[in-house]
Amino acid sequence: MGSHIIDSYFFSDQYSTKEMRDIFNDENMIQKWLDVEAALAEAEAELGIIPNEAGEEIRKKAKVGLIDFGEIKNNLEQNGHPMVSFLRVFKTVCRKDAGEYVHWGATTQDIIDTGMILQVKEAYSEITAKMFELDELVLGSAKKYKKLVMAGRTHGQHALPITLGFKFAVWASEISRSCERLTECSKRLFIGQFSGAVGTIASLGKEGIMVQELMMKKLDLGIPKITWHTSRDCIAEFISVLGIITSTIGKMANEIVNMQKTEYSELEEPFFMGKIGSSTMPHKRNPMMCENIVALSKIVRSNVPLAIEVMICEHERDMRSWQTEWEFVGKVCCMTDAALKMMITVVKGLIVYPENIKRNLYLLKGLMLSEAIMMKLGNRIGRQAAHEIVYKICMDAFNHDIQISEALMENSMISSNFSKAEIDLLLNPNNYIGLAEDFVDRVAKT
Repeated sequence: MGSHIIDSYFFSDQYSTKEMRDIFNDENMIQKWLDVEAALAEAEAELGIIPNEAGEEIRKKAKVGLIDFGEIKNNLEQNGHPMVSFLRVFKTVCRKDAGEYVHWGATTQDIIDTGMILQVKEAYSEITAKMFELDELVLGSAKKYKKLVMAGRTHGQHALPITLGFKFAVWASEISRSCERLTECSKRLFIGQFSGAVGTIASLGKEGIMVQELMMKKLDLGIPKITWHTSRDCIAEFISVLGIITSTIGKMANEIVNMQKTEYSELEEPFFMGKIGSSTMPHKRNPMMCENIVALSKIVRSNVPLAIEVMICEHERDMRSWQTEWEFVGKVCCMTDAALKMMITVVKGLIVYPENIKRNLYLLKGLMLSEAIMMKLGNRIGRQAAHEIVYKICMDAFNHDIQISEALMENSMISSNFSKAEIDLLLNPNNYIGLAEDFVDRVAKT
C-alpha cells in the first residue's frame, strides 16, 4: 500500500499508469544509477584511466537484482547520503578491488542527474507516443464532424454557429503544437551530466572531456557544453511543456463536462452498463473520467511554478533546489501519462448527440444570427446604424420570447429592405458557419 495516491492500491491507475510507475520506481532508479556508473567505468577503462578488468567487472555487476536495497537503506539511515550508501553496497558486489574504481572522478549529482535523465527519456517515449495518438484521434473527429453545425458560445452564451469539427480542429491544432514542443525540448533535455565536484572535472584533468564524451555516447545522451549542476532550465522547460499538454487536455475534458450537462446533452464521455455515476442517485451518468483529467491537469500545472523556482540555485551546487526535483519530476510524468491515457479513451468512445446539438442551435429562436442580419443591412445603411436597429429588435424579441423573424418583419426599415424569404435565408444557421469547414481542412493538412 502506498502513502501517495500514485502508489495507492485502489487509485494508482487514476493518477498514473503502470508503465510510468515502473519507470520511476526505486528499482529502475537504482538500475539507471548502475547504468551510469557502468558507462563511466567502461569509458575510463577504454581510455586507460582505470584497469580494464575493473571496467568489465563493474559493467558485469551493474544489475539491480544484485543490489541489496535493505543494506542501502540501513546505510542511508546511518550516514544520510544516498549515493555513498549506494556505492558502499555496489562495491561489495564487485569482485576483488574492482569496486574501488566505481564512481572514479564523479560526484553524486553527476550520477543522479544522468540517471534521472535516463528515466525521463523512457517517460518521454510513453508520453510522446500517446500525444501523437491523441493528435490523430482528435483530428479524425474534426474531419468526421466538420459539417455538424452547432452553437458556438462566447462568454457562456450562444454566439454564432460553428461546427463540432471546427471545435475539434482547434483542439487538434493545440495538441499538434505541443507535439512540436515535445520534439523541440528533447534536444535540450536529453543531455547527460559528468562534471565533477564543482563542474570542472578537475579530478581527471584533460582526460575528463574524453571520458565525458565516451560515457555519453554509451548512454545515448547528448554531451553538455558545460555543467548544468545549477542550471535546471531544461528540466523546468520539460515540466512546463507537460503543464501545457495537461492544460490542453484539461480544457478539452472540462468542455466535455460542460457539454454533458443535462441542459446541453450534446456530448458524453464513454458510457457502458455498469458504470456508476452516484452512490445515492441511480440515474446519474456523471463525467467522472473527464473530471479526473481536469483534476490531474490542475495538479500538473501547479508544479510548473515549482520547477521554475528550482532554477534559483546558489554557487556551483545547491541541494536545496536540486532535491526538490526528486519529488515532482516523476509525479508530473505519471500524472501527465494518466491524463493522456484517459483522454485517448474519452475521444475514442465519445458519444455525440446530433439531435440535441440541433435542438440547442435553435434555442434563441433565431437571435444567434443577428450578426448576419446586421451585416446585410449594414451594406445598405451603414454598420453602426444597422447595429442600433438590430439591437433594439433583438432585445424586444428576447424580452417577449418571440421568433426574431417575426420581430424583424415588423420593423419598417427591415421589411422595406428585405423579403421574408431573404430573412429566413439569413436566419438559417447552416448558411452562416463562415470558413469553419475550410479551417478543419487547413488543420488536417498541417
